[in-house]
Amino acid sequence: MIRKLLLGLLLASHVVCADDGYRLWLKYDPLPDATQRASYARSAGFIAVTGNDPVLRTAASELQVGLQGLLGKPVPVVASAAGKTGGIVLQVGSEPALNREGYRLASRGNNLVVSANSASGVLYGAFAILRQVQTGAPIANLSVTSNPKVKLRMLNHWDNVNGTIERGYAGSSLWKWYELPERIDPRYRDYARANASLGINGTVVNNVNASPRFMTDEYIKKVAALADVFRPYGIRVYLSVYFPASKVVNGPGKPALKSADPLDPAVRQWWAEKVNEIYAQIPDFGGFLVKANSEGEPGPQDYGRTHADGANMLAEALGTHDGVVIWRSFVYKPAENADRFRAAYEEFTPLDGKFHPKVVVQVKNGPIDFQVREPFSPLFGAMPKTPLAMEFQLTQEYLGFATHMVYEAPMFKECLDTDTYVKGPGSTVAKVIDGSLHGYEQTAMAGVANTGSDRNWTGHTMGQANWYAFGRLAWDHTLTSEGIAREWVQMSLTRQPKAVQTITDLMMRSREIYVNYTNPLGLHHIMGYGIHYGPEPWLDKAPRPDWRHTYYHRADSIGVGFNRTATGSNALSLYTPPVQQQWGKAETTPLPYLLWFHHVPWNQTLSTGRSLWDELCVRYYTGADSVRWMQQQWAQVKPALDPELFDDVAGRLAVQQKEAIWWRDACVLYFGRFARRPIPAPFKAPDRSLEEVKRLVDIYQLR
Repeated sequence: MIRKLLLGLLLASHVVCADDGYRLWLKYDPLPDATQRASYARSAGFIAVTGNDPVLRTAASELQVGLQGLLGKPVPVVASAAGKTGGIVLQVGSEPALNREGYRLASRGNNLVVSANSASGVLYGAFAILRQVQTGAPIANLSVTSNPKVKLRMLNHWDNVNGTIERGYAGSSLWKWYELPERIDPRYRDYARANASLGINGTVVNNVNASPRFMTDEYIKKVAALADVFRPYGIRVYLSVYFPASKVVNGPGKPALKSADPLDPAVRQWWAEKVNEIYAQIPDFGGFLVKANSEGEPGPQDYGRTHADGANMLAEALGTHDGVVIWRSFVYKPAENADRFRAAYEEFTPLDGKFHPKVVVQVKNGPIDFQVREPFSPLFGAMPKTPLAMEFQLTQEYLGFATHMVYEAPMFKECLDTDTYVKGPGSTVAKVIDGSLHGYEQTAMAGVANTGSDRNWTGHTMGQANWYAFGRLAWDHTLTSEGIAREWVQMSLTRQPKAVQTITDLMMRSREIYVNYTNPLGLHHIMGYGIHYGPEPWLDKAPRPDWRHTYYHRADSIGVGFNRTATGSNALSLYTPPVQQQWGKAETTPLPYLLWFHHVPWNQTLSTGRSLWDELCVRYYTGADSVRWMQQQWAQVKPALDPELFDDVAGRLAVQQKEAIWWRDACVLYFGRFARRPIPAPFKAPDRSLEEVKRLVDIYQLR
């Protein structure tokens, strides 16, 4: 009787308590159908785990908490399954078909066995069971084998020591450096739980534009405190390093050096000692992430050395420790007549095969900078002797911050599934990243985190789906964007079938809608200067030529777009011949990439049957109008959602609708001055002037 009363109270509390988004996709509210709960309960009568391995105990605890919440009944943890049936057994053993972190779910002797070659693998298997239950999939008679396709699956936090986040739109940093190491915020553990549920096994806790403070004893102790929280969840910490730290970091009886030259023996010794200091406090330290000689950051080129010289110095400093150096390839020089598109390729391909085995080169998905759509970076496939990691951006730096709904999985998949043709058809970017194309032993995928101190973690509730999608694709890049979206909706928002389908469809269209009202047909880098918000295609003054937006769209009285063919910057030549053939002629280039590679006349007829100018207008207007459709779709699912959550997203969609019109007006008014053509019917010209739109941008940019 008491148990039924408690269950009733639990169900009632779910109805009346507002959902603020804090629990992410780890919502373990009771399944509404009693028959379904009873069916799952027959396979989850107990959880058996042997030993005191911290990660194994975490797996048992997470599974227990999740099942008790979902099934509305206690699920005991026992030391042995001997003589027991109808439960879940967690075990580490020898599984030839699994890699180190893979897992197997199999029904054996009326028990569900989660087996793996490591405790981390068991943890991931435990979360897989919970995902099955949350999404209504069966757990009886299971036979599932799952191996991560990428070894290092990481979040990169661009968090500063002062608590701010570079390009972060969900509040301040998660890490309260001023409280660490004495106080451990409970939020750290919940962050670790969320990442472990996705199979994410690494976190870079500080900014790529690193402060030298992170190399001091004081901050290493703070990072060690975070590592202690993450360790039971199979997550290792990494540090982004300030390359010339040897010149500014002092220690007891250890003055700073006068150099940071990577070939200077004293500098090399300084780093070797620093590495040992770190591992003394963080035995499972993951290694270093480095941004060097990029956007003003110092690096080995300051001493006439190469990226390989700098990376190899740090790799050698790691010695026998189990760590890696992740060296970012995001580099470009402020040259007036150059093409930033070519920069990383030209600096890094000559170094292929010259990097230490502990070095991984991290490459952004596209050649410019996380634009709303980019062709894949030509580096992918061009460095067969050097492991290349993928870097995606989850935080919506160019995708409307935390006010626009943009589901990023289709963008990630668009890049991963693109064929490089490096070894013939089927040589996808994903096969470069997972090592199968070139035989890389070390593989990695990183996501620039979109988390912050906001109660719902990501500012926009729907932004949680991008964190979720990154983790799922880092584990298995063959998953579909739609399948991932459906999972996330069922686990985070609602299980009501019609609402699930409506929200999934809305998510799947959201990115293309955003592209249409901001950067259609391959336009790029026309966002606001400085904070990267809103439209500013007219920007022609900046400290560097490649920070001017006219540098990218090159609009004139003839047409618009960047000619990257042989008659222009010839960046297209960096790709294999089949790719060059795809994108070599304006007449045959797929429309999403048209203005990336061609300067197209305003009156040129496109494959749609419309002129370039008319097609741009159609996309700007229909894109802005589509946000109203998004609002209508969201309104339909209101009965199936928590009221607080529904209202939060509805309010942000209202902002998005207003700003979509802002983008539309700014771009058709500005480009119209060059095209000198009317807005095609049935669309009407904006009811405000370009000067009025420019003033609005100045308000947003705080200028």
